[in-house]
Amino acid sequence: MIRRFVPFALVLTLWATAALRDGFDRWIDATVVPPVLVETSVEMRDRNGALLRVFPVEDGRVRLALRLDQVDPAYLSVLIAYEDQRFYDHRGVDLLALLRATGQAMMSGRVVSGGSTLTMQVARLVENSGTGRWAGKLRQIRLALALERQLNKDDILTLYLAHAPFGGAMEGLRAGSLAWFGKEPQRLTSAEAALLVALPQAPEARRPDRHPQAAKTARARVLARVAAPEQVRMAAVPHKMRSLVRLAPHLTDHLFAQNSVALRHDLTVDARLQTQMETLARRAVRGQDAGVTAAIVVADHRSGEVLASVGSPTYAGTGATLGFVDMTRALRSPGSTLKPFIYAMAFDQGLAHPDTLIRDAPVAFGRYAPQNFDGQFRGDVTVREALQLSLNIPPVLLMQELGPARLMSMMRKGGAKPQLAGKAGLALALGGVGITLNDLVQLYGGLAQGGVVNPLVWERGQEAVPRRIFSRSAAWQVSHILASIAPPKGAADARNIAYKTGTSYGHRDAWAVGFDGAHVIGVWLGRPDGTPVPGAFGGALAAPVLFEAFGRLSAAPAPLSAPPPETLILGTAALPAPLQRFRPRDAMFRKPARAPEVRFPPEGAVLRATGGNVPLKLAAGVFPLTVLVNGVPVLTDLNRRQIDLPPLNTGFSRISVIDATGQSASVQIRMQ
Repeated sequence: MIRRFVPFALVLTLWATAALRDGFDRWIDATVVPPVLVETSVEMRDRNGALLRVFPVEDGRVRLALRLDQVDPAYLSVLIAYEDQRFYDHRGVDLLALLRATGQAMMSGRVVSGGSTLTMQVARLVENSGTGRWAGKLRQIRLALALERQLNKDDILTLYLAHAPFGGAMEGLRAGSLAWFGKEPQRLTSAEAALLVALPQAPEARRPDRHPQAAKTARARVLARVAAPEQVRMAAVPHKMRSLVRLAPHLTDHLFAQNSVALRHDLTVDARLQTQMETLARRAVRGQDAGVTAAIVVADHRSGEVLASVGSPTYAGTGATLGFVDMTRALRSPGSTLKPFIYAMAFDQGLAHPDTLIRDAPVAFGRYAPQNFDGQFRGDVTVREALQLSLNIPPVLLMQELGPARLMSMMRKGGAKPQLAGKAGLALALGGVGITLNDLVQLYGGLAQGGVVNPLVWERGQEAVPRRIFSRSAAWQVSHILASIAPPKGAADARNIAYKTGTSYGHRDAWAVGFDGAHVIGVWLGRPDGTPVPGAFGGALAAPVLFEAFGRLSAAPAPLSAPPPETLILGTAALPAPLQRFRPRDAMFRKPARAPEVRFPPEGAVLRATGGNVPLKLAAGVFPLTVLVNGVPVLTDLNRRQIDLPPLNTGFSRISVIDATGQSASVQIRMQ
């Protein structure tokens, strides 16, 4: 009877075992596995791959993407040796470790060692579940077994490296390594690796900046497990958590808003130069009136790549400086910085040449009567001098002939987006338009590139179509003039820098934009809310910052281009007659101005020689007037018609007057 029962019992046992196994398998297979696709932070990197900024994931944590081949092998060895020696042998649960931990807990009445495998820890991390309750532990076991059926060991290890907490908002090995040691986890010392292994078990209780002794003790246990030398155990722990780098915050905000789906943005920005420009911007506003801020853009005009972009010296939403506003993209009045474009257009249209004479004298266009910044007028000057001195009357005269719409069209053709409140008028020549610092830098890059604009780009791989806005010769002529402007006092090595400053109406904006043979830099200072900054001038405030920015480039200013062969390089007298003096296009069709007249003294008058001045009264004629006595000029640049001549000698004298159009009149008198 017993013999018959034994085979039956064996069969029953095997059947029950198989049923139990099948039931267990179905139980494991039915496990609801949470999403294991890791949401990682969006990273902004510079042109060389260096980290510029990290955007946290939705819950505010910093979790950075990391592959196993980007981790120091020594760290992985220490992690497995300390946390899960049989990681590559078990299927999610280490029964020996569980039995040992359970036995130790029963004998001592407390938890002596953990029995969790790395897979069980991953199960806890992806579900964000607790560790103390048996129900929670059972759930971790079930989920760990399920994970092992769906993922390979490298996948599980990668999940651990992505989710392990390292204190504060730092999650994942890469964030922890950057926060505590300021470096990527590709090369770690033994002490660094050990601390990063110990921290995830109690990230807040073992934070080195708050609980240094607890951190040292936990690290020592890890080092003891791997038999590290004594000197390694004595190494200091970090005394503070580093803030992750946040360079070019305004630019990265803009790019993130444009594309928040891409996990990595490779920018054209150079982290080293960006750091220096941000430091320079902070220095530029130090000591300035409250609320004054600054913006700087550095680009390679040969490619259009932006190398540095500073929207504000600070990045804060409070205070008068409104640091959260990106002033590289704000519409502001450009002041005199548009003048070079007007002259380049005039050169291209055959209206003028750098050595053309142009009149700087009072002028009115209806109600609009522009004045020079200093209130003075200089009479006949060359176009070259007019641009060097940043006179206001000459560019307005040229704008009258070109038409404001043509300047607007040129800027738009160059990729800029100028904004007007109404119809474009002559005030456009002196900055009566809204334009951004980025657009101004882009247009000046066109001058530097022989008249061809390379649109600014901020991300690697972006393609932009070059656009010609000036001829080669016009661009070179303007650049050559700008390069001859005296640099600000104390500027070093300014030989190859062409630049122009500008100050908007009411001293609201101070500008300086310049270029060498490779780079173009724009600087703006002012208040974001548009209130005036009394006494602020582009030449005094922005120009020194511009030249200091050029000094921060890794190389000396690159030489400017040579003149193209078609450039007309002649003095005023050698120019073709129409280019010797600026005249409106329709001058020959206009009704000639009335010739000057000598009203007193009349022809043939005889005056008594008393040794005093001789009164002279004139009529008509175009200012300025020139008076000659016996063929010798005695008074020039006259803007009035009643004057006193110096005493005349006895005898006959011929008094002549010539106006600005070359018309003349004369009388002969006798002094006795």
